[in-house]
Amino acid sequence: MTRLEGIIVDVHGRRLYPGVVIIRNGRIESVTEDASVVATHWIMPGYVDAHVHVESSMLVPSEFARLAVVHGTVATVSDPHEIGNVCGVKGVHYMLDNASTVPFTFAFGAPSCVPATTFETAGAEITADDIAALFADERVRYLSEMMNWPGVLHDDPIVVQKLAVARAHGRVIDGHAPGLRGNDARRYAEHGISTDHECFTLDEALDKVAVGMKILIREGSAARNFDALHTLLRLHPDMVMLCSDDMHPDALAVGHINLLVRRAMDLGYDLFDVLRAACVHPVEHYGLPVGLLRAGDPADCIITAPNDPSRVLATFVRGECVAMNGASHISHRRAPVINKFSCDPITVDDVHVDVDGRLLRVIEAYDGQLVTGERTALAGDADVLKKVVVNRYHSAPPAVAFVHGFGLQRGAIASSVAHDSHNIVAVGVTDADIVAAVNAVIAAEGGISVAADGKVDVLPLPVAGLMSDRDGYDVARKYADLDQRAKELGSPLRAPFMTLSFMALLVIPDLKLSDKGLFDGRRFTFTPMFVS
Repeated sequence: MTRLEGIIVDVHGRRLYPGVVIIRNGRIESVTEDASVVATHWIMPGYVDAHVHVESSMLVPSEFARLAVVHGTVATVSDPHEIGNVCGVKGVHYMLDNASTVPFTFAFGAPSCVPATTFETAGAEITADDIAALFADERVRYLSEMMNWPGVLHDDPIVVQKLAVARAHGRVIDGHAPGLRGNDARRYAEHGISTDHECFTLDEALDKVAVGMKILIREGSAARNFDALHTLLRLHPDMVMLCSDDMHPDALAVGHINLLVRRAMDLGYDLFDVLRAACVHPVEHYGLPVGLLRAGDPADCIITAPNDPSRVLATFVRGECVAMNGASHISHRRAPVINKFSCDPITVDDVHVDVDGRLLRVIEAYDGQLVTGERTALAGDADVLKKVVVNRYHSAPPAVAFVHGFGLQRGAIASSVAHDSHNIVAVGVTDADIVAAVNAVIAAEGGISVAADGKVDVLPLPVAGLMSDRDGYDVARKYADLDQRAKELGSPLRAPFMTLSFMALLVIPDLKLSDKGLFDGRRFTFTPMFVS
């Protein structure tokens, strides 16, 4: 039996009161008001990340949990489509199995879009029959983000079948429809799609709220939409959740959902509206087996500093103290490796392009956004860098294009984390450095790398080319070192590697590059690199 005393944060009753929480056999036996309690801290439900790709932390689930519990996170709604695109259903089972080794609630979804499009090479396919089989496992709780919104609107038979499978199994369906508004948003939602985490303007979010979709305010390592969307906490507090979507390890080592709570509180939003978004709404929407500080609930709760719920002092998952005073009580366990990586090193000749002074169609990268723009430029113009995507599943000629916004003055960076098919993506100033960075990733069978001044440094990611099997804090430090090196090469981006990882994500407009060529995400078709 565990006895906790403090100020009870009753999120459902919208009140604070001194009291006692009794925990027995992993569940909350009672929550009792007691005026005699001298409070030095708050006791409240734990935080839930309402949408995250664990793989983007570059950590396996057990290590993600090890870092996240320090910040009061007790559960995530996790889409495993990153490893699904590499290893298929086998990859989803890998995540489920590894997640089960630690005290933490991972609510995994069945990936809906593997591969994300037919315009790129992925390592696997997940069919409607595969999704039905995954739903036989109660740990697979929802249909992951339906990124193929054109397929939804045009009744693509494969998309329709997957949506029907989810509805037949009574599963929540997650959305992903950046920029979709008005009647199109209504038609999208009518298929049973209940959330969206891709809104990057308030007007877009309001259109989706109007058709019944819940909005997940996202603040991760690349996409940062909190500033644009936080007024939803006042306008529609019952329709909001908080999520990170993609968070690199150095950021996760510092904070998680608790930091969004702090920002919202600093802006003056109602405490209980904020905590409902951060704790309650994901549990209720997805039907998570996560407690909310009520008698009979699983004992998933946190102790925080008084009047500062972002400052987490202790975290309990199913009654077990998993973190206290900034230290995780979850031990590191070396994870097994699963991967799919088979391509030959590339050469400078492979990435050479004879531009001959011709006008180029250039990808415009934006800091803190997954969307890109399109501009025209010449190869010698300022900050117009070469971008390369290399098929990692079999040897093939690299795809080449040009990008603006990375700001490198020398060197190159490369990554096998390249949403969603996770081929190798690189950006650099010289062909030699691009090739060196790419080949370092190939030699490691996955990783991120920096090449400059004759030196190449790499963080190996042997688990599906996405995640490390090492200690999460060590990975965070190594990642931070490479991130700093990329910035020393001239990049002004807050997260150069995270931004790089989305430069091949074809389902996010406007212009992206897959291993098959330059792609127009507005028209959903390939487009020439040269402007005629």
